[in-house]
Amino acid sequence: METTLVLVKPDGVMRGLVGEIVGRFEQKGLQIAGMKLARLSKDLLERHYADHKAKSFFAGLVAFMQSGPVVVLALRGLNAITVVRGMMGKTFGKDAAPGTIRGDLAISSSFNLVHGSDSPEAAAKELGLFFGPGEVLDYTLGNRDWIYDVAAELK
Repeated sequence: METTLVLVKPDGVMRGLVGEIVGRFEQKGLQIAGMKLARLSKDLLERHYADHKAKSFFAGLVAFMQSGPVVVLALRGLNAITVVRGMMGKTFGKDAAPGTIRGDLAISSSFNLVHGSDSPEAAAKELGLFFGPGEVLDYTLGNRDWIYDVAAELK
């Protein structure tokens, strides 16, 4: 099982799409291991987006992410990182396939509703930035046996 970070960005929160976005992840079978509503500090965002610091869009990205609250999620499941990234769709809504979050709900090249970790290393780093000790919970979903073939997939 992997745990990954997902952020519902300010545009998703302000458009009232939190339930739709979180619901898609839950319906897929991903487990919510942590969730909170937060206003992110400039310092946290600069650490989170440090790889983009030299890029022209960095300052605008940080300002956008501070423009409103975000929903911070820790999602857990088999191959969670790959599954979440596939569900999100391509970065820009205009390019994202129908059926994906961005393909169905976004059209902008600036506002793309969600962020998801892109690797196990990034997920570990990002989860550590956004969640403190004890905020990501470990528990068994009551419907796990109907989501996974426990004998074959969870060895």
